[in-house]
Amino acid sequence: MIVEVVRSEGDALLCYIMRGGSLPAATEFVTPPEVTMQVGQIVHPRGHEISRHEHRPQERHISGTVEVLLVQQGRCEMDVYNSQRCLVATRELRVGDIVVLLDCGHGFRMLEDTVLLEVKQGPYVGPGEKEQF
Repeated sequence: MIVEVVRSEGDALLCYIMRGGSLPAATEFVTPPEVTMQVGQIVHPRGHEISRHEHRPQERHISGTVEVLLVQQGRCEMDVYNSQRCLVATRELRVGDIVVLLDCGHGFRMLEDTVLLEVKQGPYVGPGEKEQF
């Protein structure tokens, strides 16, 4: 799996970019255990079964919002900003790319008609949850 890590000048972790078209040979998680959204690729051999199960309730305290975006169609450019709202990186995203946005500002420009699948912690409290700059 090809993964790019974007950090601020002070070495703060801002986001991970998992490039489409690359698959790991073994289970591999991109995010470390302390990140509030766990993202990885789990590899299973043919014939393997995952036993039926459910997850026990866990009380979690989450500050901020981690977003995971999958480019399903098209192309776009993503800008990543640090906590001082300074531009740190601009990256082009293509079909199959997955982005894990951690503690960073971000913006997007669509280069083609684009469909993004978004996964984030809820519940969504509405437009007031975002602060534009």
